[in-house]
Amino acid sequence: MKIRTAAILVAGQLFLGGLQVLDARAAEGSFDRTLKVTGPVDLEVTTGSGRIQVRTGGDGVVQVHGFIRAHEGLWGDASEKVRYLQDNPPIEQTGNVIRIGRIDDMRYRQNVSISYELIVPAETRLQSKTGSGSQTIEGVRGSVTASSGSGHLTLSEIGGMVRAHTGSGGINLDGAQGSVDLSTGSGSIRALQVAGGIRADTGSGDVTLAQSAPGDVDVQTGSGGIEVSGIRGSFRARTGSGHITAAGTPSGEWNAHAASGGITVTLESTSGFELYAHTSSGRVTVNHPVTVQGSFSTKEIRGRVRNGGPMLELRTGSGNIVVQ
Repeated sequence: MKIRTAAILVAGQLFLGGLQVLDARAAEGSFDRTLKVTGPVDLEVTTGSGRIQVRTGGDGVVQVHGFIRAHEGLWGDASEKVRYLQDNPPIEQTGNVIRIGRIDDMRYRQNVSISYELIVPAETRLQSKTGSGSQTIEGVRGSVTASSGSGHLTLSEIGGMVRAHTGSGGINLDGAQGSVDLSTGSGSIRALQVAGGIRADTGSGDVTLAQSAPGDVDVQTGSGGIEVSGIRGSFRARTGSGHITAAGTPSGEWNAHAASGGITVTLESTSGFELYAHTSSGRVTVNHPVTVQGSFSTKEIRGRVRNGGPMLELRTGSGNIVVQ
């Protein structure tokens, strides 16, 4: 037993020693550049396995800080890679058009991670992409297109349209002066103070949305709850499993379907609309004066509220439906 224990200890020490050697074969470095611009900026930034942070500063300059981490591999010495990228950072500028992160030489892409911290003028249009890494974007007044293969996306106070996609990770948006299109393969989506239409899609996760200006809303989750407030347009919601909660003023058709979960809709007391509500297992409750069309039951109702208006179609396989 003592011999076996000693062998295990030796193997463990060798394993730890191997990790130290591997870590010793990594190298780090950084670079800083200040780019002069005049007028609105068109910025593109990409990185394979690093993070991206963008915030706004004064007019006339774009400040770039890059943090490099390289590992040994088949493509050369880690320290040499870092030295090369410090002296030749992947930054291209043509007037107000700036591209950051493109590395044409394969030797300096393999086993290299670069994270970027950028300070840009508020009047910037941004395209950003990470293969694996988070992104934080604040205060940009132009449109934003952000994507990540795997990473969390956090955006705030965006002055234009937003398009954000991640293969695996959550999306958090607080303030957009335009329509938004948000999607993730797996993760929650939260978007508040959106002054425009919203499309949100997640394979698995909760979705929470709030509108501050008119626009249509289309939201879907494979598994998770949906909560939308301030709706000022048409509304479409789908969930495989979870509760749907919606509040607003319908100016177009509302259609909500939950395979398993309840539906709660809150409308102004003066709203007029056509209604069809059905639950396979549950109860339908309508707290508005409704003129029933045809037969009705506790599980299904079709009718007109007040003078009628947009169609509200609400369906669930299992759960209660409440219209209040």
